Amino acid sequence: MKALVYTAPHQIAFRDEPDPAPSNDAVVVKVEAVGICGSDMHAYHGQDTRRPAPLILGHEAAGTVASGPRAGERVAINPLIVDPECPYFLRGAPHLSPSRQLVSMPTWPGAFAEFVRVPVSNLVAIPEHMSTVHAALAEPVAVSYHAVNQGARLLTRPLSASRCVVLGAGAIGVAAALVLAMQGALDIFVGEPNALRRATAARSGPFICYAPEDASGPAENTVDLVIDAVGAVATRAAASRMIAPGGVIVHAGLLPGHEGLDIRKLTLQEVIFTGTYCYTPTDFREAVAALAGGRLGDVSWLEERPLSEGPRAFADIDANAVAAAKIILRP
Repeated sequence: MKALVYTAPHQIAFRDEPDPAPSNDAVVVKVEAVGICGSDMHAYHGQDTRRPAPLILGHEAAGTVASGPRAGERVAINPLIVDPECPYFLRGAPHLSPSRQLVSMPTWPGAFAEFVRVPVSNLVAIPEHMSTVHAALAEPVAVSYHAVNQGARLLTRPLSASRCVVLGAGAIGVAAALVLAMQGALDIFVGEPNALRRATAARSGPFICYAPEDASGPAENTVDLVIDAVGAVATRAAASRMIAPGGVIVHAGLLPGHEGLDIRKLTLQEVIFTGTYCYTPTDFREAVAALAGGRLGDVSWLEERPLSEGPRAFADIDANAVAAAKIILRP
């Protein structure tokens, strides 16, 4: 099969790789759409020790089952793999398992390929009317869905009365803003320095989009809920500045470093700061249902490219030259 293979930092090759084989508890899926995630970029930059080269990356995928009793079924792939005997799995929190793995790690090579091997229990059927391109968005939308739910659960007021800010207009940020809109948030601001992405976010939903370097963003102490979809020094500082007393900051980004957070303000004003990483199986299924039902809009914030153009796509993302919040590759 043809696949994109991460071979060294800042190097990815489109080449022939052996076809994956099914097993007793895993099937082969013919990949029809797969998104480039921020974690793929971390690996590409040589910053993820969990993903050593050479490795097929890619975990945001959808396609058609090619083997086993479910052959021919159209599916979205939940790439989070957890031992069913893990205590966290048994208590309904598989996303917290210390032993969790993801498709695109050495044990489970990824979906930047014509075929990928996946546990059959990780397949979620999609309706006939749903495109596999939209189904490939289920994973990042599930991350955002979980992040918003985490914040809403910790708020002392309903979302319908809350002023919300999303920092970053990548896929996680745009999806988080769309989930906030779906759940009836009062005001939704999106902060994004890249003018191309900011324009894409502005077209995607009822958002007030602003450039962080301008004075047009929310004022100090005026925001009830911040979703930091970047996780950088600057965004942590911005979240600390704008959060209101008793507000909630949900930290969803994974960039290196920890500076920027105003611990004194969090303490004196009883601000809740919480991390969020991925999602539960229920989050994933509900993300598929929201996308299938059109509750997140027309999803025009993505761009499709052939898998063979993957190396160029990685380079364009690195150069900050992509307007879309998500690039979907098509084998």
